[in-house]
Amino acid sequence: MKKYFVFVCLFITVKSFAQRVDSLDFKIGQMLMVGYASTEIKEDNATIKDIEAGKVGGILLFEKNINPKDSYVKLKQLTWTLQQHAPVPLFVAIDQEGGKVNRLKEKYGFPKSVSADYLGKVASLDSTQFYAEMTASTLAGLGFNVNFAPVVDLSINKSNPIIARADRAYSDNPDSVALHAAKVIDAHRKFNIVTVLKHFPGHGSSHSDTHLGIADVTDYWQSKEVTPYDSLLRNGEIDAIMTAHIVNKKLEPQGLPGTLSKKIVTGLLRDSLHYNGVVFSDDMQMHAITKHYGLEKSVKLSIQAGVDVLIFSNNIQGSENRTVDTVHDIIKKLIKNGDLTEERINESYQRIMKLKRSRIETE
Repeated sequence: MKKYFVFVCLFITVKSFAQRVDSLDFKIGQMLMVGYASTEIKEDNATIKDIEAGKVGGILLFEKNINPKDSYVKLKQLTWTLQQHAPVPLFVAIDQEGGKVNRLKEKYGFPKSVSADYLGKVASLDSTQFYAEMTASTLAGLGFNVNFAPVVDLSINKSNPIIARADRAYSDNPDSVALHAAKVIDAHRKFNIVTVLKHFPGHGSSHSDTHLGIADVTDYWQSKEVTPYDSLLRNGEIDAIMTAHIVNKKLEPQGLPGTLSKKIVTGLLRDSLHYNGVVFSDDMQMHAITKHYGLEKSVKLSIQAGVDVLIFSNNIQGSENRTVDTVHDIIKKLIKNGDLTEERINESYQRIMKLKRSRIETE
């Protein structure tokens, strides 16, 4: 394997793009991850044009992007082609947790996966490592470099519609969760896949689904929900973290969702837990955000909060399609108005580029 993103070669790799690599537009682009609408590559596709222009720094793929015929080859061709159009390597991401959150299904010819709940009940770290390595090797072969996993939420509320009932949690014990998560992270690191822990500061006690609306955990959340993050941070096991859209007035008296809360993202995660890495938002098109906050306000608050990469999956039915140009224009307007600063954009840009330089490889 050869480093694709060696720092000293950065400006050689993007020679034709050299005048724009450090531009504000390019830096904003690195902060945006979007979905892709098809299984096919079309050179006039708007997303491909955005990638070429440096307006997008990451792509998130779903089951809809898998061609049922010759799935492995077609998906590999898709990720490879998207990367070829990028002036610097993209984050190419997927939610491949296993179990119910499983894009790469057996019916398409991919290896069997199992849920976190199953692995927690088996209580064998060797089994967790085995399945994680199978997942990571598959992702690496397909051209992915980011997996939005493992889930480190605790199964506190057993009827939780988004975590426990979907079998996405290893346990209600934070130490057990951290042990399983560490195995998943280490397995992915062997194949140079970035893992993203989710959903900070804890979704396991919720009673509602943030895909559908606000989930207020104020009366249910427990401080131990942060323990897995603290444990993994102390052991150097965290690559990146995803925020939750949950409302937690114990941590955020104004009632802002975690993704939009400076008290949670900067105050708790960065200042109290001393995390200095990349923070991904959960999907900004989930109804917990779209039904209660306008696009401009949610973009402003999330960046002010300390989020580095904003995800617009265009994968949630009924949510507005939000174009890359629209988000770029909003961020530049917020900078011009003084609601955001270029210094704040630079902070995220530096964190993103550091992660890309250290972790993304190609043959």
